[in-house]
Amino acid sequence: MITVVGTGTGAPLPAEAVAGADLVVGARRHLAAARLPEEAERIVLGPLAPALDAIERYLDKGRRVAVLASGDPAFFGIVRALAERFGPERLDVRPGVSSVATAFARLGLPWDDAVVVSAHGRALRTAVQVCRARPKVAVLTGPGAGPAELGAALAGAPGERVLVVARGLGDPEHERVERVTPAEAAGRDWGTAVSVVLCLDPAAALGPVRTVAGPQPGPSAWALEESAFAHRDSMITKFEVRALALARLGPRLGDLVWDIGSGSGSVAVECARLGAAVTAVEKTADGVARIRANATAHGVEVQVVHGMAPDALAGLDEPDAVFIGGGGRELPAIVTACARRARRAVVVAMAALDRVPAAREALVAAGFGCDGVLLQSSRLAPLPGDVTRLAATNPVFLLWGTRPPARSEGVAQ
Repeated sequence: MITVVGTGTGAPLPAEAVAGADLVVGARRHLAAARLPEEAERIVLGPLAPALDAIERYLDKGRRVAVLASGDPAFFGIVRALAERFGPERLDVRPGVSSVATAFARLGLPWDDAVVVSAHGRALRTAVQVCRARPKVAVLTGPGAGPAELGAALAGAPGERVLVVARGLGDPEHERVERVTPAEAAGRDWGTAVSVVLCLDPAAALGPVRTVAGPQPGPSAWALEESAFAHRDSMITKFEVRALALARLGPRLGDLVWDIGSGSGSVAVECARLGAAVTAVEKTADGVARIRANATAHGVEVQVVHGMAPDALAGLDEPDAVFIGGGGRELPAIVTACARRARRAVVVAMAALDRVPAAREALVAAGFGCDGVLLQSSRLAPLPGDVTRLAATNPVFLLWGTRPPARSEGVAQ
């Protein structure tokens, strides 16, 4: 068996957990703080592969191994690697209190409704988009993905956010829990003792009572009726078109979606309801106000950029998927600009059929697989005498480009 011990936040390591161990593996600070058997070999964790190889050699000889870790080692911790290599049945896991639980405890806040995302050894962008889309997020940090980098990425994001930086949790002399704005976090050197960063919307810190822990469930319906949105003169993506566009965009938690030529913001709002962070680009001032009003009405946050594409796209973060619902004569240039930067998909809605070839050519030239469909539906409409007719909607051509899997996976890392 491998005894895996979580030291918790400030909790002393129980001596019996490592008593009789022939090999003890852990971070330098854990090994220094533990009362280890004098005859036990010690391995300071660095690259994981050599440590796993050493553990295997000891197990093959029937010798005892102990692994020391922070907090709960089964929560974004070493238990996953050990279970994959040696099997969960060979692990005796003794968890401590995680840094996430401790940080929320220091604030007196429940965290059953929090989203936990790790940026340790991973790209920071997913954590950034989750922080933009959700009101209560815990970010496990790492080198190059700490409070300063997170703050810099969130400084211009929509909605009010407070970062709570927890350092040295459980250490009576060095523990610090500080509330700062994203801009303040970006301007400081936080050192290496950061345990976790909480990103909170102060107005939603105490959410409703939950039955299922973690991120809130997705909406019960999507492709909402046009009447669910404020719009001008029926200038809105119809729900039949929106349904297929959402299917091809695939918005999800951790994604960033652009909605170009957003108009009423119906696509932007729907993507946000499905968990994505969203940036809407709109050229008219009344359209900008309408998008913001629709986002507020549906309880989601959408970053709205007042400007014309493609120029307005220059300073935006790289999107996972893009919906283009407007563009006029600039459409080919807009599609080209979006296709160069989209990590997964670009979806284009066009009422004018003669714009389809140029949009398709732009997607193919960017290396996307391309497909499309003409959507033409008829809705039930009442007639006098309690009878029903079919009322045709205007046809719309929906074109979508999808980045090849191997390339999109490489971009997404």
